Amino acid sequence: MDALDIARWQFGITTVYHFFFVPITIGTSFLVAGMQTAWFRTHKEKYLRLTKFFGKLFLINFAMGVATGIVQEFQFGMNWSDYSRFVGDIFGAPLAIEGLLAFFLESTFLGLWIFGWDRLTPRVHLATIWIAAVGTLLSSYFILAANSFMQNPVGFEFNAEKGRAELTDFGAVLTNKVLLATVPHQIFACFMVAGAFVGGIAMWQIMKHPDRDAEAFRTAFRLGAVTLIVAGLGTIVSGDYQGKIMTEVQPMKMAAAEGLYETSEPAPFSILTIGTLDGSKEVYKLEVPRLLSYLGTGSFDGKVEGINSLQAKYEETYGAGDYSPNIPISYWTFRIMITLGGLAMAAGAWMLWATRRGRVPSGRWLLRTAIVLPLLPLFANSFGWIFTEMGRQPWIVFGLMPTSAGVSPGTTLAEVLTSLIAFTVIYGVLAIVEVKLLLMYIQRGLPEIPTESPGDDDIDAPLAFAY
Repeated sequence: MDALDIARWQFGITTVYHFFFVPITIGTSFLVAGMQTAWFRTHKEKYLRLTKFFGKLFLINFAMGVATGIVQEFQFGMNWSDYSRFVGDIFGAPLAIEGLLAFFLESTFLGLWIFGWDRLTPRVHLATIWIAAVGTLLSSYFILAANSFMQNPVGFEFNAEKGRAELTDFGAVLTNKVLLATVPHQIFACFMVAGAFVGGIAMWQIMKHPDRDAEAFRTAFRLGAVTLIVAGLGTIVSGDYQGKIMTEVQPMKMAAAEGLYETSEPAPFSILTIGTLDGSKEVYKLEVPRLLSYLGTGSFDGKVEGINSLQAKYEETYGAGDYSPNIPISYWTFRIMITLGGLAMAAGAWMLWATRRGRVPSGRWLLRTAIVLPLLPLFANSFGWIFTEMGRQPWIVFGLMPTSAGVSPGTTLAEVLTSLIAFTVIYGVLAIVEVKLLLMYIQRGLPEIPTESPGDDDIDAPLAFAY
């Protein structure tokens, strides 16, 4: 292995680890805001206690997400300086806005929310968590704008003298067709994670401690389960649209996702494909006729280009080289993403059925499912991003810059390996801290409220309760 291989491993490990926290943060912020809104409107103590309980878990996750995200910034300068120089003029604008606007909203108003329980009126305090939640959406939009440029470069011109892409149309970057397809798909997926997170924890509490706040946790569970299922349907619809955009702008990625080596019109959808060890050709395939044509083009008779024909086309355009990604990884991560997402929706529906009409859930398998539930859409998100990034290879910026050209030229194997080991150890420690904190506060259950919640006559009085 050389410095490029280790640098890619390091960036992949840190990115996947950091992304574990992102969907929980985005989706849970809105669910916590919804719980606090329910308390504000009904003055029922259970909603306030649920807000405090899941708000605590949300804050732990948010803090770890910030800590792990900072590491990624250092890697651009350490290991990917040529890439940073090439895209810096494009990425500067959306990432600056993300930091100055979106993260400002998140951090500032989240701070007001944390410390404002006994200083702000309930109405103003409620507004702070909603603004912070909106900040997470804005943050994801601008970060995805930068990533979408890597998938489908727009709004730039190449400066041959300086050897970099230069921004010419910021509006085009913010309305990139890949971005407009990716944002709803990702946000729905984030709400799937948040729904499973809230629902799984609430179901565990109901089954392990049926005599402790069962009514409140039943409310939280049904909120989480319904969120999971509705968001899952949104993920399916938005994913279908995203697949058509992917077929248009990155046909090699779609071909790799389906193990489609030869151009087909119409094209079948592969349920299972077994290929050679090097991924160069298929040996056996179980497929659904015409389905891939519809998923990729919107027509059951549509044409989907295969890996071999695209390879020949890219060689004519970009010169000699291998322009196909790792086929087995692209193929299986795509299917694992879909399978885990489907299992999460099915589990949520099963749990809803088990708690219908006030029934008390029971059974060893239901408890086990509750424990596993938050992990299903979380790992589905992660495998989806592995597919997105691995399926783009060998390009770091599609059609413009190969990944091999983006690594820092002066970086040695020993330097990258040392930082990889250091980051892995640090992230391992943070993982232990995260899990222990979450489990500790989950096991404690709902917090007690030391003061009465405000009634109709004193709705503008601050609530004397803080973390």
